Amino acid sequence: MFYKIAQKFMFQMNGETAHNFAITNLKLTANNPLNCLYKQNIPSKPFEVMGVSFPNPVGLAAGMDKDGEAIDAFAAMGFGHIEVGTVTPRPQPGNDKPRLFRLKPAKAIINRMGFNNKGVDNLVANIKASSRKAVIGVNIGKNRDTPVELGKDDYLICMDKVYDVADYIAVNISSPNTPGLRSLQYGELLNELLSELKTKQLELAKQYDKYVPLALKIAPDLSDDEIQSIAQCLLANKIDGAIATNTTLERAAVSHLPEAPEAGGLSGKPLTSASTEVIGKLSKALNGEIPIIGVGGIHSAQDAQDKVDAGASIVQLYTGFIYEGPQLIADITRQLNK
Repeated sequence: MFYKIAQKFMFQMNGETAHNFAITNLKLTANNPLNCLYKQNIPSKPFEVMGVSFPNPVGLAAGMDKDGEAIDAFAAMGFGHIEVGTVTPRPQPGNDKPRLFRLKPAKAIINRMGFNNKGVDNLVANIKASSRKAVIGVNIGKNRDTPVELGKDDYLICMDKVYDVADYIAVNISSPNTPGLRSLQYGELLNELLSELKTKQLELAKQYDKYVPLALKIAPDLSDDEIQSIAQCLLANKIDGAIATNTTLERAAVSHLPEAPEAGGLSGKPLTSASTEVIGKLSKALNGEIPIIGVGGIHSAQDAQDKVDAGASIVQLYTGFIYEGPQLIADITRQLNK
């Protein structure tokens, strides 16, 4: 009930203002009695994925808490894991505003945020200040002004800085909002990136005497051949996991809405089936050798079940969480714990 009232209030604001308002208030209430407004006791049933024990199968996708400011609040809601970021080596403002648009009739969002964040050092400090009551994944990217051919250097910088505070690291090469980024999903650029990250991962594992798994986040806008190629690259470089999928550039399902021409990635219900289809194809290509975290258009427990049936081990929420509220975490956990 509280969430529906809060949602009605925030939906009167533009999307980015509402997002910032929510993060600020979650940060303020996370560790005091006011967190009773959203706190949930979600049953714990560990899911072992990438060698990490997740207390439940529902996580928060990257993008919601880019700078790790409200980790404790999201943990109180019952998320089993929280993926912060996308973070870049240096702070950057992101793309020009407006850059976040709700498509309410479709329960969807278009965003072209452009990796706006306060930089990796700020994120690390926020993670260290949190109570660590959930698994924390860190989603890393490259700065906009770093040439694509040098992009791997930004990922290596971020990996080096977050390794000791992350439970897993997600490599974001699939956002449509940083020019040229998606080209890193293909061919030799992808192989070179994953090879160097794997080498760095093994070096850091020795340095810190702990192994932090590495996952690759991919786009939904891939051909069957591209999915097969990515799978082979993941296997060849012994990457620990895949996250499928990011937002889509496809607009067919929302072409009738006035916001449809806005540039950026589309998320929410229009992405549901496309994401599930990619998960199924990727799972088959990986032959069960690498686990998949399923994300994209999950608005119900059945949507999450469909992702798992397609090959995902656990799931993440973003747009579905905005439209449906924290109850969705409990509903999915109940479904997937059966």
